[in-house]
Amino acid sequence: MKQILIIEDDQNIAELERDYLQLNGYKVEIIQDGAEGLKKALVGIYDLIIVDLMLPNKDGYEIIKEVRKKLEIPIVVVSARSEDIDKIRGLGFGADDYLTKPFSPAEMVARIQSHIKRYERLLGKNITTGIIVHRGLEIHTGSRKLFLNGKEVQLTTKEYDLLVFLASNSNIVFSKEQIFDALWGEDYYGDTATVAVHIQKIRKKIEKDPSSPEYIETVWGAGYRFNSL
Repeated sequence: MKQILIIEDDQNIAELERDYLQLNGYKVEIIQDGAEGLKKALVGIYDLIIVDLMLPNKDGYEIIKEVRKKLEIPIVVVSARSEDIDKIRGLGFGADDYLTKPFSPAEMVARIQSHIKRYERLLGKNITTGIIVHRGLEIHTGSRKLFLNGKEVQLTTKEYDLLVFLASNSNIVFSKEQIFDALWGEDYYGDTATVAVHIQKIRKKIEKDPSSPEYIETVWGAGYRFNSL
């Protein structure tokens, strides 16, 4: 049985989420304190985390950042904050999806099912060991680790998946729409702008000069490509 952690201080909302998820066969645990929720999340026994942004003792942004340092499981934000800046910030910190309160419980369940299935497919694709090597960059697909000149670089789940997608298809130009469809899918909240945000974050981690990238190049008017030459 898949296990889901809900970090939500509004008891009514948390119980609504729990009830719908349990009806769909999930085991659910609710934590109402941000700091305690983070401790639970880092245990690593959950298949997905639902987190509010406004929490006592530690907010949702901090939880997302800390979880992403150690775990790659899907994270779904459910928040009353509906401004684009909040959504961009949450997704930029490593959340996989963002639902605004009030939300449709059926839609929430559908998105959660989709994220868990997509994560399982990604794990299945990377069971076999292999290394993608390009000019000092080593992507270990078995362990999902990245090394630059022998030093490990920490990426979020989506950053890693995006880098693998481009590096596995080096020198091919992909539009933002193609990348978005391949990695996020049509059931995902947001638009293709998130692709540019993730690429910018990857460049800051792997490029000597992010403004003049050597690995992930921008092909103006067309999209992006991974340069292996």
